[in-house]
Amino acid sequence: MAQSPLEIRHLQTLAALADTGSLGRAAERVFVTPSALSHQLKALETHYGAPLFERNTKPLRLTQAGQRLVTLAREVLSATAQAEREIAQWVSGGSGQLRIAVECHTCFDWLMPAMDALREHWPEVELDLVSGFQAEPMALVEGGVADLAVIHDRPAARPGVVVETLFRYETLGIVSPRDPLAARPHLQPADFTERTLISYPVDEAMLDVVRHFLAPAGIKPKRRDAELTVAILQLVASGRGIAALPRWSVTPYLERGYVVGKPLGPEGLSCELYAAIPESLSGKPYMRDFIDTIRGGA
Repeated sequence: MAQSPLEIRHLQTLAALADTGSLGRAAERVFVTPSALSHQLKALETHYGAPLFERNTKPLRLTQAGQRLVTLAREVLSATAQAEREIAQWVSGGSGQLRIAVECHTCFDWLMPAMDALREHWPEVELDLVSGFQAEPMALVEGGVADLAVIHDRPAARPGVVVETLFRYETLGIVSPRDPLAARPHLQPADFTERTLISYPVDEAMLDVVRHFLAPAGIKPKRRDAELTVAILQLVASGRGIAALPRWSVTPYLERGYVVGKPLGPEGLSCELYAAIPESLSGKPYMRDFIDTIRGGA
């Protein structure tokens, strides 16, 4: 066999494909165009003489050859990241500060494991959460109060602030198993007109379901607020209304059949989270490691 064409960028691409299950989302994660990513895959398939994933499947399914290369990718990328962390710590002493602000009630489901990983990787970095739910986290970054803000929707460019994509996620409509809507293939905006939308106590402009699904259709539902995700789900399960939440926050309840998740619209509602970072900190090794950990765990 000819010399292997595998490079670190190919391994990153393969890992992104396995994590996201989508060519488009994998391309976003590794910062290449979908056509460039497809070209990488085609070159690898030509070299190995075997397809790496099954075409026309959603989510994307890797072949046996693809799965083997993904296993290799995870091993090599993990070892590479560990070596780079150690070198960066030798050079810089591994110290720093990372104060995090969030405008997302459910973000802690994935944020806390990423913070735990950062503490393990960078024990000398002072890590903290800016107290309370933040409605304007970008202002905290600009004012020097926060070093990273987790935000919905890409904001307009601001001097001295770098914005990076974290990951894409699906917002699901959540209904009671006894609600007639549970039998529908997906929910339409009109389904919210006769039911109460149960949500966190935030301005409706901050809710994905309102901003991207209901408002464009001219629907303004009745609302009831609850502070905690489990309280929202309990109200939905008891037939008090319907909700719309990120898939990651409700998966255990869906698996138990406590509530039912439905796509919002025939194509589903896909949303994104971003990180806003002071330009002066965006290249710090511990910041890069933290961003990569979030992307890899999402």
